[in-house]
Amino acid sequence: MPRWRALRSRLTRDIAVDLGTATTLVHVRGRGIVVREPSVVALDRVTGQVLAVGEQAKEMLGRTPPNIEAIRPLKDGVIADFDVAEQMLRHFIHRVHQRRAFAQPAVVIGIPSGVTEVERRAVRDATLRAGAREALLIAEPMAAAIGAGLPVSSARGSMVVDIGGGTSEVAVIALNGVVAGRSVRVAGDEVDEAIVNYMHYEFDLAIGIRTAERIKLAIGSAYPLDEEERVTIARGRDLVSGLPKSVEVSESQIREGIVQPLRGIVEAIRATLEETPAELSADVMDQGIVLTGGGALLRGLDRMIAEEVQMPVRAAEDPVSCVVIGAGRALEQIEQLADAFEPF
Repeated sequence: MPRWRALRSRLTRDIAVDLGTATTLVHVRGRGIVVREPSVVALDRVTGQVLAVGEQAKEMLGRTPPNIEAIRPLKDGVIADFDVAEQMLRHFIHRVHQRRAFAQPAVVIGIPSGVTEVERRAVRDATLRAGAREALLIAEPMAAAIGAGLPVSSARGSMVVDIGGGTSEVAVIALNGVVAGRSVRVAGDEVDEAIVNYMHYEFDLAIGIRTAERIKLAIGSAYPLDEEERVTIARGRDLVSGLPKSVEVSESQIREGIVQPLRGIVEAIRATLEETPAELSADVMDQGIVLTGGGALLRGLDRMIAEEVQMPVRAAEDPVSCVVIGAGRALEQIEQLADAFEPF
């Protein structure tokens, strides 16, 4: 790196971004993760002015008056609203650099491996328009594997399953490249929607996505566990009377309700294993599968997948942060990991 470029890099604090459907994380060179906020923006419908970003905006979801709109600018891991995504990125970049107008960092940003060229360009353009001097893209499973500490530069194969909000990324990685993989738009959001639908049909209860997420975090599981079954109270609107209603729901009921999206993730893992060369399959069998992303926190998911594919499965130490940590390491080791970045 030329001396002037290295100096400018230190001054502007280059950053890595995990631009997730549910959550955006920002990693700053030398400082670690400095932003962990919901990917939500609240706008004034009339003026288009940004009223809130992140946690404050998420609190407004489903609660806004007619003149305010709370928007999630990403859907299924890709940008659905370009202008709002740009404003959200600009907000986070300025926040990291304490709103210094001259700061123009290089930005490494994680993207799903299955995106189209148009979707890839949209992420890059939004990042540049948000104030980055340079935008580098890295596939999320590659970044997740680096962040989980897997030997991605080795000839030995490693398998990572990154379960985010909008997409699940399955990849077998060796020599800084994805040898076999699948990107499916079945992940945390679909699990939440499955809970909404289950409550609808089993209890005649209408609940919102935020309530479904709360239930998932409280008693969600993918596999019967040894401890005593837990229950929680779900509150919503009775679909028959239209009045507020509360019901008690159990762990086994929620497990039944979310089985379909979890099967979709397992099928993506099976399909990837079927495409994996025999030598790398042996490596994966020895080392096992590593789960990353927020979905890896679903209790019993490792045991469910291990039973389905008959090989060891474990969650990474900090699964939620793996993508942004890996993107940050790729930025710091850009020469050694040059092959890991996505070409334009």
